[in-house]
This record gives sequence, C-alpha cells and structure tokens, in this order.
Amino acid sequence: MPTAKIAVIGGSGLYEIEGISGVEEVSLSTPFGKPSDKIVVGKLVLRQEGLEGVSVAFLPRHGRGHRIPPIDVPFRANIYALKSLGVERIIAINSVGSLREDLKPGDLLIPDQLIDRTRSRVNTFFRESIAVHIPFADPFCPVLSDVLYDAARAAGATVHKGGTYVVMEGPAFSTRAESHLYRSWGASVIGMTALPEAKLAREAEICYASIACVTDYDCWRTDCAPVTAEIIINTLRQNIAMAKNIIKLSLGKVPAKRDCECATALKTAIVTNSDLIPAQQKKDLDLLIGKYVRKA
Repeated sequence: MPTAKIAVIGGSGLYEIEGISGVEEVSLSTPFGKPSDKIVVGKLVLRQEGLEGVSVAFLPRHGRGHRIPPIDVPFRANIYALKSLGVERIIAINSVGSLREDLKPGDLLIPDQLIDRTRSRVNTFFRESIAVHIPFADPFCPVLSDVLYDAARAAGATVHKGGTYVVMEGPAFSTRAESHLYRSWGASVIGMTALPEAKLAREAEICYASIACVTDYDCWRTDCAPVTAEIIINTLRQNIAMAKNIIKLSLGKVPAKRDCECATALKTAIVTNSDLIPAQQKKDLDLLIGKYVRKA
C-alpha cells in the first residue's frame, strides 16, 4: 500500500496536478466505515525546490461528483484512513462565505480560529468507555498555516492571514439574522466542512490547516443576491487552478520535522486507565492511541 505524509482534502479534481506521477487509487475500510471515496496517492516532482518528489494523498471530501452532503461526510473514516497511510499533515480546501467587507469573493483566507455551530455530527474518535480531552485552543496548525499563507502570496493570490471560521450545520444556508449575529461576534467567514474535520485531525495527531476560498458574501449584504449553490460552484471552478499552484508551492516548504503541538496532542489527553479500555476499542483505536496505551 502506498504511503504519504501530506494529504489534501478538497474537491474531486485537485489531484489532476501537472507533474504528478505514479498515481494509485487506494480503497480502504476503517473501524468507522469507508471514507468518502478512493484516496488518490501520487508523487509530485518539485524540481524548483531541488527535491526528487513528495508523495501526496488526495481525498475528495464529498466524493467524486459531489454526492455526499456536509452532514453525511464520513469525517472519522476520512481522517482514520489518511492516518493509516502515514499522513502527518492535512491541507484542507474549504469553500466559505465572507462575513467581512474586505474578504471579497475570489479571495483566500488562512483561518486561525473556529466556532462550532454544528449539531448532529459525531466529532470525536473517543466514545464509550474512553475519555480523551485534547487541547484545541488553536485549532489550525500554525506552522502549516504559515506555509500555506506564504505559498498563496507567492502564487499571486489575494490572501488574508488569520480569521475566525464559523462552521454551520447546513445543508441550508444562513438566515440574515444568523449572518448578522456571526458578524457581531467578529467572525470572518462561514462554511460547513472544517468541523469536525479539524478536531478529528488533532485527535489523530495530524497537523491541519485550511485554504478557505471565499465564494460569496453569505446573505448579510442587502446590495448582493443571497448565496446560492450555483454561485459557490462557479467561484470554486475559477479558484481550482490557484489552489493547485498553492499546493505545489507549499509542498517544498513544509519542514521535515514536526515541532508543533499537533504531533503530541494525545500525550496527556487520555484520562481513562488503559486497563479499563475494552479490548475491541483498544484494537480499533490502536492506530491513534497504541503508542500511549501500550507504554502505559
């Protein structure tokens, strides 16, 4: 089975990047079901960086053809499957609506905070007989976020650094009252996909950062038509080439060694005595907690 230390979660066509070779499609099953689709693994040659190539895994969050709505994305299976391939860092591509005048459709944001407004999504690997409390004050990896910001600037994108991403349940878009409420909180953008993805990545000790692609002004501006699915898709299509370029530029800048807190998020987070964790649960979660439970 192929391996990769970096993954990209986003749309269906992101893996169609010039310079990718040795492409393999991997079909995986996990204790949490099947991921959204087959994972595409290939090697990107980065001659401009003096590197032979970087192995990258690509996973379409909504499945090919965008057939899975946000509330039904198998987030746990997606993160677990990527972890099983050796992934240590995830670059997420998220479409978002702007809650700020200066964040215009077509702009990019590298967010640094999240507000969770989801309601019915399972947002942890750790349930039933195991208590785990990860630190999540800074939900996006600061190191990987800096790499993405610098790469976006180098690619010529209009990119903003830092901001709060409100994650809503969906699938309907916001009411005007909700949109104005989130603006009053000082939030920057709103979308449906960064959670529980970011939280599960932290539980899996994977660095996670987002390229948030602004597609619209949500519905708070009365001088603009409220957001529609058609508006979002059209803007995303325009951004796909830019996203591919940012990904390529980012790969050569990612540090070889991880010194961030993401890499050891579980070190002091597991509260339950290992003797009290059921055997089947230990087996299912071994990929995540094995090094700590076995040591204990």
